[in-house]
Parts: sequence; C-alpha cells; structure tokens
Amino acid sequence: MEFHDMPKIQSPFRREMRNGAYVVTPMIEPGFEWVFNDSDVLAIEKVDGTNVSVVMEKGRLAALTNRKNLCPSDTLDVNRFIQGVRHWLERGNTLPADGQHFGELMGPHVQTNFLELDRPLWIPFDYLKEKASYRSYHKYPKTFENISAWFKEGLFSLMFQRFHESEKRPPEGIVFWHPTHGWAKLRRDMFDWWDGPRHPGEGE
Repeated sequence: MEFHDMPKIQSPFRREMRNGAYVVTPMIEPGFEWVFNDSDVLAIEKVDGTNVSVVMEKGRLAALTNRKNLCPSDTLDVNRFIQGVRHWLERGNTLPADGQHFGELMGPHVQTNFLELDRPLWIPFDYLKEKASYRSYHKYPKTFENISAWFKEGLFSLMFQRFHESEKRPPEGIVFWHPTHGWAKLRRDMFDWWDGPRHPGEGE
C-alpha cells in the first residue's frame, strides 16, 4: 500500500531571527509571489490539529496515516483516529474517492482542542477549502502591512464560529492554496508583534 506524507508548508514571507524570535519580514520568498498575485488563491483557515490522511481503495477505508505513521484503522479499534473519521461520517458527511486524502484531526487531547470539541473529529482539507476560505482576502491590497494588521486585529476563526456561533476568536493562521502552485502558510505567531508562546521549531 502506497502513501506519502503531507509536505512541509513554507511561509511566503522570508523569516529571520529578531530579538530571539524567528519572525516574518516584508520580503517575499522567491517562488511564492503567487500567494499575492494570483486571483485563484484560496486563503483557508489553518486549524490547530494534527495531520491525518485517509487512504481509500475500491471505495473502502484502507488505511489512516498520521504524518509518516500508519494508524490503527480497523473499524473495531477504539482510538482517536478512527473515532475522528466515524464522527465525520456521523455528521452526515461521506468519505472521499479512492486515493490518499489529507485532513486535520481535531478534538480532546489534540494540540489545544481549539474548537472545544468533546470528541475527536477528522476534517478533510477539501472541506476546509469550501467552508473555511476567507473570501475577503482578494478585496484589499495584499501588502505586508495590511496582512499583518489583518492577522493581528481582524482575523477570526470561521470554523470556531461553525461550532460556537456566539463567540469569535482568532485562528492559528491561514494556509494559502493554489491548484498549480500548491501551499503556503502564515501563523499569527510568525509576526514580530506576537507576545505569546511560539510554535516550536524554526522550520514549522
């Protein structure tokens, strides 16, 4: 059975060490100009979960992976990975077509449980592309200053509002996606104004 890992996603802005923190600068990384210039780019909420993919063969769930690791995927197993997929189906959704499909596992004991779920839930990236894209991204000039101000004061989680309609909170960040160019990402903790704990590892 063949499967691959989700590639590491890079920032479209060059990063450098400032005052002990690895932060983004206004300089665009070569090859990432598409994030700011292409109207087909989707700006998708980056949810704070763990990467899990489903591998489908002949219309059946053949495997679950967490990065490079195979996860128990027998329907009789009781673990957060298979429970997350089950709960996705229980919400009236379906599994994708044959192939490997990436998503995020959210819920208790997964990172910060940002969505405040009471049970695991697997959310495919294709769903996030459709339901958690910021349409306003293309309405304003995409300067570093504008994006920084948006992340600091005007960016709210679309997914959190789906589960908690009366409350707003900032998301972890945004993942940019283009059907040809691929992926890029920005987290709020990449900016120099951030005063909380930062994501571990300079390459994350």
